[in-house]
Amino acid sequence: MTDTLSPPTIPESLKKAREDFPILKREVNGKPLVYLDNAASTQKPQSVIDAVTRYYSQENANIHRGVHLLSAEATAAYEAARGKLARYLNAADESEVIFTRGATESVNLIAYSFVEPLVQPGDEILITHMEHHANIVPWQLLCERTGAILKVAPIFDNGDLDIDAYLSMIGPRTKLAAAVHVSNAIGTVNPIERIIQAAKAKGVPTLIDAAQSIQHMDLDVQALDCDFLVFSGHKLFAPTGIGGLYGRRSLLDGMRPYQGGGDMIAHVSFDGTTYKEPPSRFEAGTPHIAGGIGLGVAVDYIQSIGRNVMQDYESQLIKYAANRLKNAPGVQLIGEPTHRAGAISFTMENAHPHDIGTILDTEGIAIRSGHHCCEPLMTRFDISATARVSIALYNNHEDIDALISSLAKVNALFG
Repeated sequence: MTDTLSPPTIPESLKKAREDFPILKREVNGKPLVYLDNAASTQKPQSVIDAVTRYYSQENANIHRGVHLLSAEATAAYEAARGKLARYLNAADESEVIFTRGATESVNLIAYSFVEPLVQPGDEILITHMEHHANIVPWQLLCERTGAILKVAPIFDNGDLDIDAYLSMIGPRTKLAAAVHVSNAIGTVNPIERIIQAAKAKGVPTLIDAAQSIQHMDLDVQALDCDFLVFSGHKLFAPTGIGGLYGRRSLLDGMRPYQGGGDMIAHVSFDGTTYKEPPSRFEAGTPHIAGGIGLGVAVDYIQSIGRNVMQDYESQLIKYAANRLKNAPGVQLIGEPTHRAGAISFTMENAHPHDIGTILDTEGIAIRSGHHCCEPLMTRFDISATARVSIALYNNHEDIDALISSLAKVNALFG
């Protein structure tokens, strides 16, 4: 972490980004909105909003089934979005991208369709101590159903994963090695390349939770060589209720359906049913068509800026924010990981995180207060909650400066 407090320079392709997000023009409590709750959900650019409006106003029809024009147009737009995601992730084939409601449903799909048929009592699922509940609870439920054991790799006091411990826990009974790429609570960037390589060497499948990295980093699933990767669209400037699962095609082919219903079947009779090939096999029923189209347009938006440009700028901004918070009176950072992206958690003397969030809201500043769906991580640090600041491409150093100024008022009240 750099010692300088110099604000980062906004690159040319990002200078007008704030203008692309209409909600950033509004005021909250008479103050300009400063939105620093991006780990919970990002705001939407006008192009995404327009795409969703256009679908409902001009193309609204169900997909894959109709022969009329509206259905054909909607189907083409929806499947074009799948192609955009496949290219965005550098999947080997579009069929490796499955639309889901988000990272949570994607993890549950993998637990039910892939892992559960493989496990016997005493087999193990390996995760880390910093996982979001979405990458904990599905495995606990699986363990309850099957007698498998959930193994949890420890973390250090600074918030880094004890990678040596994690790798040593990959054993002959490990049926899945799972890890969050970036912690949604403290911003730790985990060495997923080492995890994937070590697991692969022992024949263990891997799952990467990219819900907090896909909007900050350039992800290449072929280069990573992971087996599964999950993400949520609403954290990628897309609508809520849409997300995805990347799965290696050779594994998807052998997986049972997650849900049964329309559009995932090849043939149905009362004597039995046969299923379509992936991805259709895992997309039963009418999907969130507008959300899928919006997700594709969100990918277009990011590509127009340049992922490397965005990543470099956000890396500088999060360092600037961490340094300013570290030097702010009364502020205690929770976790100072070696590599950080996206989010910073902190507490303040005598001020509950909910009080911090409430006071900042009166200043027009939106942050998150609570356990961030990471209660085991909070327990690890012997706290019940934190205040969390999380950034996106439209944030700037003025947002951080406004935060620091308002935290000084909190400190004056509670310090």
